[in-house]
Amino acid sequence: MNFSVVTGDITRLHADAIVNAANNSLLGGGGVDGAIHRAAGPGLLAECRTLGGCRTGECKMTDAYNLPCKKVIHTVGPVWHGGNRNEAELLASCYRGAMELACRNGFGSIAFPCISTGVYGYPARAAAEIAVGTVYDYIKKHESGINVTFCCFKQSDAEIYNSLLDRISVKTV
Repeated sequence: MNFSVVTGDITRLHADAIVNAANNSLLGGGGVDGAIHRAAGPGLLAECRTLGGCRTGECKMTDAYNLPCKKVIHTVGPVWHGGNRNEAELLASCYRGAMELACRNGFGSIAFPCISTGVYGYPARAAAEIAVGTVYDYIKKHESGINVTFCCFKQSDAEIYNSLLDRISVKTV
C-alpha cells in the first residue's frame, strides 16, 4: 500500500480516480466541487444531471471528461453540526464507498480531497483522522494495493495528514 499527501489542485492529479466533495445535487458548487466541474467541462454536468443526485455518505461515479484522471467519484460529505448527527459515520461512509468503487473497478490509484472541511465546517483534524483511519482499514481488510493520495488545498491540512500517516507508519512516499 502506498500513501502520499500533496498540497495543491486535485483537478491536476493523474490518478485513475479523483474524489469530488460534491453537494446532494451533483450539479456543481463551490470549493472542490466547482473546481472539478470547471476543469472537467460541460460533459461532466450533463452526465451528473442523469444521476438523480446523491445522498449524504454515498458515492456515484462518472467519466472525467477534460480532467487528467480516468473517473470522478462524487461523494456527499456531512455538514458539521457539532458531531451529534452521525457526522463521523457519514464521513467514513464517503471514504469507504469511494474505496469500494475504486477497487471494484480495478483502479490502481485514487486521490481524495479533504471532504466536508470547507463550507460544510467539519473540523480538519477530526475529518483527517476519519479519512486516514477509514482508508487504511479498508486497504488492510481487503488487501488492496491501491495507491492513495490525500490532496489538501491548505498546507496546514497536509501537515495533519502527514502526522497521522507517520503515526501509523504507512506513508511511503
